[in-house]
Amino acid sequence: MSAQLIFFLFLALVAVATALAMIFARNAVYAVLLMVVNFATVAVVFLTLQATFLAAVQVVVYAGAIMVLFLFVVMLMGPNPAPLWEHLPGQRPLALLLGLLLVVGLITAVNVPKVSGVAGNVSPEAAQMGNPQLVGQTLFAKYVLPFEVTSVLLLIAMIGAVTLAKRHTSPTISRPAGEISTSL
Repeated sequence: MSAQLIFFLFLALVAVATALAMIFARNAVYAVLLMVVNFATVAVVFLTLQATFLAAVQVVVYAGAIMVLFLFVVMLMGPNPAPLWEHLPGQRPLALLLGLLLVVGLITAVNVPKVSGVAGNVSPEAAQMGNPQLVGQTLFAKYVLPFEVTSVLLLIAMIGAVTLAKRHTSPTISRPAGEISTSL
């Protein structure tokens, strides 16, 4: 076996192990930190494939911004997450209707005829270096549907995280200003 294959198998083992540990972690903070390790491992896999742009995006966007957001939400939730409840009457049917409208809009957007552009103006040297322009053209020409599905998935995850972070607090009863509590 070559050194590259051994290194790849090690990275794959670390990625799978951290993903499984994240799923089975009892503490939400540990799960988020394991997810950061998983994202960093995937970034190193991108580096081994000479996809430096994707590795940088993986670190900056996922391991950086999104994981900080998740960690912040987990810290807000505390050790005992609050149960879910329905805030508005008719919230579920409205959510289903808006979800269907989103799916119809995504299907419509994906089936729009391709816009002609300057897709052929990338030099072969730039194509081999992980050019962001080529990545963007490929992403929005060949992989529009997976890109849109990923963006919707991240939006749903963010809405779910905010929903879970909100606690249902009961109104507190305040004492009059002159009353002194005698209980200890």
